[in-house]
Amino acid sequence: MERPRIHHVSVPRPPGPQAAAATRAFYTDLLGLPEIALPGSLTDAPLIWFALAGGTELHIFAEAPHPDPSERHLCLDVEDVAAIRARLAAAGCEIREAPPIPGRPRFFVRDPAGNTIEVTTIITDYRRTA
Repeated sequence: MERPRIHHVSVPRPPGPQAAAATRAFYTDLLGLPEIALPGSLTDAPLIWFALAGGTELHIFAEAPHPDPSERHLCLDVEDVAAIRARLAAAGCEIREAPPIPGRPRFFVRDPAGNTIEVTTIITDYRRTA
C-alpha cells in the first residue's frame, strides 16, 4: 500500500485586512513562499494559500485569536536554514533555540498570528549519525 503524503496544513490568523497583510509579508517576504490563487468557489473566504515543495500547500484561515501554549507546530525544510534565520531575526522575529538533532540544524519562530514554526535543513538522516 502506498504511504499517504500531506497535501496541506491549515493554521489560523486573526480576522481582518491588517492580519492578512502581516501573514502575507511573513510567509512571502521572510520565508519565501509563493502565494497561490484560491479556487473560484473560495474567493470570498478569508483564506490565504501558499505553495510548498512537492505539491504540498499551506492554508491560512481567519479565526479569532486564542492562546495556544502547546508544542503544536509545522516544520519547514528549507534550503538554507541559516539564511532564513538571519532574515527572520533581522525582521525582529524572536528565534527560539531547539535541542539539536544530528544532521538537522533547526530553530523555532512564531508567525504574526502566534503559530509556532520549526525551520530546519535536512542535511543527513539523523538515524545514520553516531
